[in-house]
Amino acid sequence: MSEKDVVKEARPRMDAAVEDFRRKLGTIRTGRAAVNLLDSVTVDYYGTPTPLNQIASVHAPEPSLLTVQAWDQTQLGAIEKAIRSSDLGLNPSNDGKLVRVPVPPLTEERRKQLAKQVHEYAEDHRTAVRNIRRDTNDRLKRMLKDKEISEDAERDALAEVQKLTDQHIGRIDELAKSKEQEILTV
Repeated sequence: MSEKDVVKEARPRMDAAVEDFRRKLGTIRTGRAAVNLLDSVTVDYYGTPTPLNQIASVHAPEPSLLTVQAWDQTQLGAIEKAIRSSDLGLNPSNDGKLVRVPVPPLTEERRKQLAKQVHEYAEDHRTAVRNIRRDTNDRLKRMLKDKEISEDAERDALAEVQKLTDQHIGRIDELAKSKEQEILTV
């Protein structure tokens, strides 16, 4: 295995960290209803914690309302309870056929909490990218120690890994900034 292969392996891992961050941002609510808002909700389905989207379909018929249509009508109460106990600050109502989840407008305090949550997620994912960089650098240094690559090749590969890291952290920062702006816009 050459140093180029080691660097190539780091790129998809870093891309995965950025993609995971993008998915996490989708679960943070802004002022309007979005179906992926409930992606983080898990329901106690016959004793097994199950993601909501695996036991029901979620729709956004209006900008300030989500509806949850359970495939098993006996689970409406459990779905309602799971949404209420999530940290989304939503208050669902159950009419016997589906669960209606009104999405209230965000207060200034809640906007600041959500912006803080975006920063926490961003920092977690920056750390993940840095950990990938550390692992890759360790592999390169081990290859140099085992005389599999030259010092010049190691130095070039380390520079390439740092460039990759900077690109991915930049993408995370960009996503976080745009999401924060979206949250704080009234």
